[in-house]
Amino acid sequence: MGAIRSSQVDYPINSISEHVYKDLKRDILSGDLQPGTRLIVTEIAGNYKISQAPVREALERLKQEGLIVGIPNKGSVVSTITAKEIKDIYVLREIIEGFAVRQSMPLLTEADYSYLQGIISEMDIANKQNEMLRILELDMDFHGFFYKRCDNQAVLELWNHMRTKVMRFMAISNRHYTTEVLADWHLLLIDALRSGDADAAEAAFIGHMHAYKMIDLD
Repeated sequence: MGAIRSSQVDYPINSISEHVYKDLKRDILSGDLQPGTRLIVTEIAGNYKISQAPVREALERLKQEGLIVGIPNKGSVVSTITAKEIKDIYVLREIIEGFAVRQSMPLLTEADYSYLQGIISEMDIANKQNEMLRILELDMDFHGFFYKRCDNQAVLELWNHMRTKVMRFMAISNRHYTTEVLADWHLLLIDALRSGDADAAEAAFIGHMHAYKMIDLD
């Protein structure tokens, strides 16, 4: 079984489940918990010196996100992600993110740009502090902004469905490539948006995706 961190949790009772959830999610995304690893409730509860209830709550959240699955006779295990899944997701993402960017561009305000700049600043801080999960969440917040801003519920639902798988692949790719350039890459995307050229902006976003898409999963 993959390593599950041991921790004496000194948090209020209503935040214990959140703490376990974040730890397990980070370990799955970082690869410390590999696909197929069993997540045993009693073992996790023992490591954290807590009851089983918050552990079950944390595992249920991870199931809802697709990071773990329930398998007969095994219980909860870390789910797999294949090269085919990644390819399919990125084909879809190129189509709908390009649409979302085009639809959002005429609507963007200075407040929107300030919000996006703020995400990039936080991304740079998270990178300096080596907070991988935070970097991934911020990256998803940046791109997810356009799925929300384009005002198309169907597009937003597609994004919400694939967000976690995109994060997982990003985590794999970030083990091969440095995250130090991520903030700069996103600044270039803002420059493309400010240009007012929808074709150039869409091409910039798709090119940004391609930097990850070509990375081998092995």
